[in-house]
Amino acid sequence: MGEQQRHSGAEVASFLLEREAEIIDSWRRLPFFDSGDGDQAQVERDCGAVVRALAEAVRTGDEDDPAAAPFNSLRGLFMELAGRRTRFGDSASEVAVEAGRLKGPVVRLWKSAGGHRGVEQTALLVDALGTLRVAVMEIAVSTSAELIQQQQEQLLELSTPVISLWRGILAVPLIGTLDSARSQIAMESLLQAIVDQRAEVAILDITGVSMVDTMVAQHLLKTVMAARMMGAECIISGIRPQIAQTMVQLGIDLEEVTTRAGLADALAFALTKIGYQVTAPTGAIGR
Repeated sequence: MGEQQRHSGAEVASFLLEREAEIIDSWRRLPFFDSGDGDQAQVERDCGAVVRALAEAVRTGDEDDPAAAPFNSLRGLFMELAGRRTRFGDSASEVAVEAGRLKGPVVRLWKSAGGHRGVEQTALLVDALGTLRVAVMEIAVSTSAELIQQQQEQLLELSTPVISLWRGILAVPLIGTLDSARSQIAMESLLQAIVDQRAEVAILDITGVSMVDTMVAQHLLKTVMAARMMGAECIISGIRPQIAQTMVQLGIDLEEVTTRAGLADALAFALTKIGYQVTAPTGAIGR
């Protein structure tokens, strides 16, 4: 950084620090700093942290580098602010637009307070504010991606619930399309539930599974074997005629796997497996 640039950066930094209170006053009502809880003291602290980071960036010649220490020091704050706005439904670009609105009040204050200032100083200030926006957008994009991943994981967990049907009997009703991710979550959830509840029988109900191919069948077989290793008998129920035909055509061997046509039949078998006697109520046959 040359002497002239160093001098210009020092002048811009001095302006930012001297006018910190005025800049904070112009920023604290902007949506970007909205804390959502009306804590104006916190908003002012956040605004002040950004002003001081900008001053440090132009003083050290890092006004063009969003990864530089002054901007990196704001990472935690930006993650919180961007995370809050993305949870409210704003996209990363919308967060960046809000961050871009911080520039206007500062530039207006700069122009009104020092008409003698040169083009180089103005450019430094504008560059720093632009880099601030870039830093915010990078973090907003990262936060949005993390939020989407968390939501996907939560949906996967919700789509593969483990249900306790009876003491010692668990069931995992599978619905829709099975892929590697869902199958893995189903296996992990079931095995953990077997340990937690000391289950003796686990039922994998595929009544709602639209299609069974070789990959899906392999996942089911792996789950059955893993459950056995944990000491639980595993039953697959809900194999419809179309799926049975498909599995035969694919050469999938379920000879060593206990299967039942429906969940009710599987539950009746599981109850007898753990020592209960299941009988149909009087007069139920033929109804």
